[in-house]
Amino acid sequence: MLRCLYSSQMSCFLSPGSRSDALQHGTSGTLPHFLQEPDDAYIVKSNPIKLKCRARPALQIFFKCNGEWVHQSQHQSQEHTDEGTGLKIREVMINVSRQQVEDFHGPEDYWCLCVAWSHLGTSKSRKATVRIAYLRKNFEQDPQGREVPIKGMIVLHCRPPEGVPVAEVEWLKNEEPMGSDGNIDTRADHNLIIQEARLSDSGNYTCLASNIVAKRRSLTATVVIFVNGGWSLWTDWSACNVPCGRGVQKRSRTCTNPAPLNGGTFCEGMSVQKSTCNALCPVDGGWAEWTEWTVCSGECERQRSRECTAPEPKRGGRLCDGAALGTDNCTGGLCTHNLLHDAKPQGLEGSSDVALYSGLAAGVVTVVVLIVAVTLYRRNQSEYGVDVIDSSALTGGFQSFSFKTARQGNPLLISSSLQPDLTVSRTYTSPICFQDSMDKELISQEPSLFDPLPDLKVKVHSSFMVSLGVSERGAEYHAQKAHPQTFPRGLAPDYSGVRVEGTLRGRREKNLLAPHAPSTPSRPPLRTAGVLGHAGGRLVVPNTGVSLLVPHGGIAEDTTWEMYMVINQEDSKESQEVLLSPEVTYGPPGLDLSCPVAMTIAHCAEVATDNWNIRLKRQTQDNKWEEVMSVEEESTSCYCLLEAQCCHLLLESPGRYALVGEPLSQEAVKRLRLAVFGSADNTNPLGYSLRVYCVDNTPYAFQEVASVERVRGGRLLEEPKTLLFRGNSFSLQLSIQDIPQFLWSIKPFTTCQEFSFSQVWASNQRPLQCAFSLERYSPASSQLSCKISVRQVKGQEQILQVYTSVVESEKEVVPFFTQSNCTTTSLTGSRAFKIPLSIRQRICATFDTANAKGKDWQLLAQKLHIDRNLCYFARQESPSAVILSLWEAQHQDTGDLDSLASALEEIGKVHSSTHSTSSRTTTLATTGTTTRTTATLGRSTEELDTEFT
Repeated sequence: MLRCLYSSQMSCFLSPGSRSDALQHGTSGTLPHFLQEPDDAYIVKSNPIKLKCRARPALQIFFKCNGEWVHQSQHQSQEHTDEGTGLKIREVMINVSRQQVEDFHGPEDYWCLCVAWSHLGTSKSRKATVRIAYLRKNFEQDPQGREVPIKGMIVLHCRPPEGVPVAEVEWLKNEEPMGSDGNIDTRADHNLIIQEARLSDSGNYTCLASNIVAKRRSLTATVVIFVNGGWSLWTDWSACNVPCGRGVQKRSRTCTNPAPLNGGTFCEGMSVQKSTCNALCPVDGGWAEWTEWTVCSGECERQRSRECTAPEPKRGGRLCDGAALGTDNCTGGLCTHNLLHDAKPQGLEGSSDVALYSGLAAGVVTVVVLIVAVTLYRRNQSEYGVDVIDSSALTGGFQSFSFKTARQGNPLLISSSLQPDLTVSRTYTSPICFQDSMDKELISQEPSLFDPLPDLKVKVHSSFMVSLGVSERGAEYHAQKAHPQTFPRGLAPDYSGVRVEGTLRGRREKNLLAPHAPSTPSRPPLRTAGVLGHAGGRLVVPNTGVSLLVPHGGIAEDTTWEMYMVINQEDSKESQEVLLSPEVTYGPPGLDLSCPVAMTIAHCAEVATDNWNIRLKRQTQDNKWEEVMSVEEESTSCYCLLEAQCCHLLLESPGRYALVGEPLSQEAVKRLRLAVFGSADNTNPLGYSLRVYCVDNTPYAFQEVASVERVRGGRLLEEPKTLLFRGNSFSLQLSIQDIPQFLWSIKPFTTCQEFSFSQVWASNQRPLQCAFSLERYSPASSQLSCKISVRQVKGQEQILQVYTSVVESEKEVVPFFTQSNCTTTSLTGSRAFKIPLSIRQRICATFDTANAKGKDWQLLAQKLHIDRNLCYFARQESPSAVILSLWEAQHQDTGDLDSLASALEEIGKVHSSTHSTSSRTTTLATTGTTTRTTATLGRSTEELDTEFT
């Protein structure tokens, strides 16, 4: 019965040839065995898939899909004989299109199987499902960025989008595939787990899902591994800052164990600790009591002794003065021992007395004659209005002189508080212009003040001074050491009462020691003011090296302040320390700003070596000075950036500020500016006056010199030079040399002049001046050539070369210095800043927030070489904005954005290789800012701001 049904079914499908084949092989046939069954398949887009079946032995193979036979015309068949067994192998293939799958609506997926026939029966293959492949676009859960402390656990969750087949997940870090290791696990339900975070784990993480259709990327998650700062160990306590008595010692620590990184918190607490100390003072030796007298000896003498033990000298104290052994005649002079040996002839003793009295009489006569001679000489020289106390000046060379009080009736009384100006001087406050407020020279609108120096350099041959005997290099120097209390470490006395010590100048009595400009009670202050608003601005006191920068946004919107800046021109009240800068006040009081202002002040200290302890001080309401900070210490109340010639301050409170210095050794150095001016003597048609000025090397200190010389009609005869004046207690000496002896003469006692150490060291921004009065022998002598030596004893020397025409008609009228826009005192808005506002805002937005690339404000400060006292910036609302304000103050004179552009470009290069797509967008913005910033050279900020906006 079953054989009949099977035979009839085969007859429906088999052709006559197939039947004959079946009969032919019927004796040895078997059921079909599938060598290849159809596999599950996915239709990608609109591409059809192929299903294959292969069976042995097989007379016929047909596909059946979803319970229905596939038509024979849709089959592609191949047949061949197995050479080993002789059995026939048949292979059949069909195509399934996307349309067929989409049109099927059944309870299960679209399926197909193969049915193979042999003469013994049929065999069926496995079902193969056919599905349409796809992958959704949106992730069910994107990983989220986070900030993790070092050694913390990182867990990033990712649920890929729905898809057929199910998507596989792969993690990328900075666009590089990640693998699993002992610390990183990427197999836990598509999540990324890092057991212990390391600094190298900072980066941009992306979840990548993919199947045969497409790949999908999740949003990038930025992971920042931050390090909180930790204090290092304290250093050892420093030595006590005073050699004797009560002082201060300090120790420090740094926030480097570890250093804060990637936005980690700064260390809490202070980096410097101070403690009082008591340095043991030297103990001078003292004599103990005398011992008892010894027994009278055979020489009629007795002895006693004492020891230097009450107390003993300690720690460098002085030894006892006097003799440790005392002797005495124990018989009251009546001792007759060896009387015959000691006796002398009476006549010989009498002759010795005569010779003694004769010598004394001759000495008295000689002294009387000298006194009379000196009195007559001084009476003949009284027209010079000065009494010479040291006659050694007649022999030439550097000698120190003292001036007595002027004679009764002289209206120009000499005050002991005056500076040693031995020429007529007056007070002038007219400003002058400097091309560079920090280190350029001055310019006058009158052509006679700064005529150009000649290009011709003349060799001036030495000539001997007939009356003074000065050699080619000048006279022999004689050092007068200052009082030892002037040094070191703040032990300098108040110089307001120092007796004036100078050298004699050959001027007539009516012009001698006229009151010097700094000695006037007070002078009108240098002042500038401006109305500033939300856009900020800059105040400048022209030609003084003093300016004030108010950042954009520092003043609230719809609010304006009339701000001012004043330089105090009164004598400084700070006598225990050296005033290194002008005293500058900014206001008004009660000024309310949201960020600090940047003040720039020029100073005259040589800061290349660590020989100064420089402090910023502020005047209180009761006119006392309080210390704000030391420039070497860290502070959160203000910031101080000390450069070679100026200091940039970030301040939050209005008031009067000044830089003062305490020398730590005798190697401390002040910079002095030396200048020589010349003009004809109005009282003598053949006379000519050379005036040499020594001032602190700040633009402000040089202003008064220019004001005085402008009125006098003086001309700058040599480019001003800088002299490094050491704090070694030695004086400053000036001499004029190589004057043509047959053409010019100089008044007596003016060839060599001197300023004491205290006058130079405590000049407090006030100029010192001396003069050399010359006279021509003939009106035909129109050229003057000589040189002036300015030298500190045991210190540096500078030579001022003079070569000029003394005839008015031969003077050049072209100014030696040129300057434009020197009267600008205030700038508001974008004109006051080098960085356009749009670029400034973009930089702040980029660096104020820490990110995985490390581009936070600390890196910006490091690249701009502002890498100390970072705790001050950390407390600011926008650290990057304050850093840029400090950069603006540093580069206000150069007008050059190269350093900022280079810093931004360097930051971009360092991180360009590790940025993700999103981070590349930020980098392009930053690099674009860098490129545009570089292109800003020579263009106005208005144009740049318009372009970038």
